[in-house]
Amino acid sequence: MNETPCSPSPGSLRPERILREIQINLLECKVCFERFSTRQSEHRPQNLSCGHVLCLECVRALSHPVLKKLECPFCRQLCNVDSTSHCQALTDLHDLLLCQSPGSLVPLGAKAEKKRDSGECHSYGPPQLVSAFGAWGTLVNPTGIAVFGSSGTIVVVHDGDKRVMVFSSQGKKLHSFGRRGREQAEICYPLDVAVSPSGHVVVTDAGDKSVKVFASRGSHVLTVKGPLQLPWGVDIDGHGNILISDVQAGTLSRVSVDYTRGVILTHQTPITDLQHPRAVACCHVQGNIAVVEHLFDGTPSGNHHPTRLRVFGKDFKLLHQIDSFSLSLGSAIRLTMSGVAFDQNENLIIVDSMQGMIWGLGKLQNGPALTPLVGEHLVHPVALSAAKSNTLIVLDSGDHTVKIYSSKSQVMI
Repeated sequence: MNETPCSPSPGSLRPERILREIQINLLECKVCFERFSTRQSEHRPQNLSCGHVLCLECVRALSHPVLKKLECPFCRQLCNVDSTSHCQALTDLHDLLLCQSPGSLVPLGAKAEKKRDSGECHSYGPPQLVSAFGAWGTLVNPTGIAVFGSSGTIVVVHDGDKRVMVFSSQGKKLHSFGRRGREQAEICYPLDVAVSPSGHVVVTDAGDKSVKVFASRGSHVLTVKGPLQLPWGVDIDGHGNILISDVQAGTLSRVSVDYTRGVILTHQTPITDLQHPRAVACCHVQGNIAVVEHLFDGTPSGNHHPTRLRVFGKDFKLLHQIDSFSLSLGSAIRLTMSGVAFDQNENLIIVDSMQGMIWGLGKLQNGPALTPLVGEHLVHPVALSAAKSNTLIVLDSGDHTVKIYSSKSQVMI
């Protein structure tokens, strides 16, 4: 479990980035997502005996009314309510930042606006957090997310007793399935999830090195094994074919399935020269396929892990290739790509788990246009889905939540 946010090294951060990291990671309650406040007593920061900090309102909500104890939502240590105390250090830090001039705190949206003014445009205006749901107890170390295209229903795989959670587009839990286990209809260790045009849920299971297909309500349809060594990322192309990255074999497979009869029609491996491929995304407009590779060379690199993004055409011929080192040239930022998606305008979007950021890359025809999209309220994002109406649905394993960002304006490339 991630008990603390994975942050970049201080030397790699600019002053405005440091201030933003402080505001997100220190001055916000990670249970209710409300900003700590010295003026509202219910949002005053409180120290638990384990060392974690919650707002007073969440301490009261999570504590047993008779026993006066609560289980820390981050480390699960049992804490005595009477032993909690006001966190004066965070209060002082909050007051200190309020004394700063407004111009010293540069929000991410302002940076995006400046890029658009200079002609570096992308399909999103400054996305704002509109809702968040999940949190510890509902989601446990979530790893993958997908969206039903027509309804906006959200599917998440995680480490709970039932591995697949289904939520409405507003965040209401609808149902769950996929009990923990190694049987055909069970899931041992889910890594990623995708949804077919027919509404079937496809999950990669590292536990028995398979890909399992379920109906939308959870009944098991079929299991794909074959030559798979360690399936990781999964997505569905416009024809309903399943695309699977194999991190151990270094391959990308395409599996054609008859979902009605529960039969595998073909199992092809058109790409065999990948290096530890993980996240996979398919553009349903052009059929292009994006794959994130993790480039491990045995050299220690601290929190930074070199990654590479390859984009293939629908015929699996290489179209574009960019690595995290090249993207980082000319800036102090060291990217680590952990997730990828295409938006409705065919632009590439990447998840940077170490920086806690979502970046736009454009279409790559004329080279990547690295543009910050989302950074506020993110701890350790691992995956995302780009829905309609300029909406980004981000899976944050740092605080076990799904966060929905939306932009009112749209700027076309």
